[in-house]
Amino acid sequence: MNTCSNDYGRELATLECIVHFEVVYPHESKELRGLIFLNEGEKPSERDFLDMFQSMGFKLKIEDREELVFKPAEAGAAYSLIRIRRLDTGEKTYKEDQELRSLLTHLLPGESRPI
Repeated sequence: MNTCSNDYGRELATLECIVHFEVVYPHESKELRGLIFLNEGEKPSERDFLDMFQSMGFKLKIEDREELVFKPAEAGAAYSLIRIRRLDTGEKTYKEDQELRSLLTHLLPGESRPI
């Protein structure tokens, strides 16, 4: 974590946000990662994503803001879309493992009965 000063002379923490995304090609998909620097408490903006992709050589336009799906801005691109899968800002997040829950539901008895 780095620090920088704002207009009021206070130091702000600069955080790294790792962007996990998928590039969809005609016959395959590739999982890649990018990096965005944010001030503490900020969330990445559409412009942050577009700038990150631009620096990686992807010229994109937003297709679906809610699902974070981007399409090539130029005709003839080798890929058909890019989809952001996950953002990692270093904060702890909880994601329930649906497969584990299903497995435990089927293996464990539904009611506790005395033996």
